[in-house]
Amino acid sequence: MQIHRSRHTRGFTVLPNALLQDRRLSYTARGLLADLLSRPDGWREDGRHMADTSPQGRLAVAKALRELTAAGYYRVERVRQPDGTFVSQAHVYDAPHTAYASAAQVAPGAVLPGSGRPADGTRDAHPVKDRGKEPTLPVRRVALGGRRETTPAPPSPALAEAAAVLHTVTSAEPRLRLGAAEAMTLAPLVKPWLERGLGPRDLGFALLGGLPERVHSASALLCDRLTRKLPPAVEPAAVSSRPRRYECSACARPTPYEGICRTCAGADTAPPHAVDERARTVARGRALVRAALSDRHPRPLAGARA
Repeated sequence: MQIHRSRHTRGFTVLPNALLQDRRLSYTARGLLADLLSRPDGWREDGRHMADTSPQGRLAVAKALRELTAAGYYRVERVRQPDGTFVSQAHVYDAPHTAYASAAQVAPGAVLPGSGRPADGTRDAHPVKDRGKEPTLPVRRVALGGRRETTPAPPSPALAEAAAVLHTVTSAEPRLRLGAAEAMTLAPLVKPWLERGLGPRDLGFALLGGLPERVHSASALLCDRLTRKLPPAVEPAAVSSRPRRYECSACARPTPYEGICRTCAGADTAPPHAVDERARTVARGRALVRAALSDRHPRPLAGARA
């Protein structure tokens, strides 16, 4: 290639070739370093302003600054002001700053910037950490009654099953994704559903229907629906209070007690022929009912009913 150079009398910067040809740095980092070295001493500019005033974004500029810092061309340090505040000062070098460690390249009376050593005993000194001190554990909290808090017991199988069912129901809906801790917190609200015979399908109808477009808190929404839509408990079937019916051992008449009826016992004053007719009617009706139940003679029962 042929290099064409022009003679400059003002507005130019002299840079060493070792800097511009440092293949450890990307071309973005070398260009950024050349731009920084062309600025006057005391120039105020940070990485965000560099990215906002260049075609490259903040990520590319931040990566280039990290390359320059690792190679020793760029360094940022925090300086404490007399009023106690801290400011950041950036140092840009045209050669790796490790080369300035030799006294031959340091001006007489100049002090290299550094973090310094902590001053003990002064009012504004930072506390010095004792490396040999044994670390102390935080004090365990004491529950009411003076007893120390114990390790929480593992959840019961019923609560674990309720949390698993809730995970199964809500896993199909991205807006209702829950963590393990959230599911275990809602498990006591799911347990009554399972105790009342309701399964994942019933929970899905109650929890997944009519969701808003944006769910800000899945656990709060599920807590409200699990509490508000819980079906009432099914009342147990009432036991019939009707007394059991018996049949008279003599005439087969239905009686509220076991044994013979009052008529056969002679307590009623009905005529004998009426008693016999009633007994025959009862016997005939019982025979027809039994025949109808066995599906052997269904028609005579209709005739007797008529």
